[in-house]
Amino acid sequence: MSTGTGPSRIALDTSALMMPVELDVRLFDELERILESYEPTAPQAVIEELRRLSEKGGTEGTAANVGHDLATERCLIVDTEASYADDALVELARRGTVDYVVTNDRPLGDRVLEASVPVIALRGRNKLAITQP
Repeated sequence: MSTGTGPSRIALDTSALMMPVELDVRLFDELERILESYEPTAPQAVIEELRRLSEKGGTEGTAANVGHDLATERCLIVDTEASYADDALVELARRGTVDYVVTNDRPLGDRVLEASVPVIALRGRNKLAITQP
């Protein structure tokens, strides 16, 4: 966990990076509102999942394409042992590599909370909130 001296280390999952298009959430503005200072990361597995989803076309494909662009422009991409996106995020949480995980995926959020890491998720129509473990 962060000692409070520097920015919070956050990991973003696929659903979080697709929020701007799918749910009209100003993701990075919302993160600044609740955390003030943060360093966004995304596991390589999330980048791969976004790339695969972007090939599908339609609204989901567009959301994934935007999410992929956001991740590659704004996030530190990190490698993990896990090749499945959810497992990669849980791995980062368990290792203590991140202070928060941003996800709208309830089962993933539960796994992250079990690893004693807070989850940032959508609360209401377009606001993010922190759930403590």
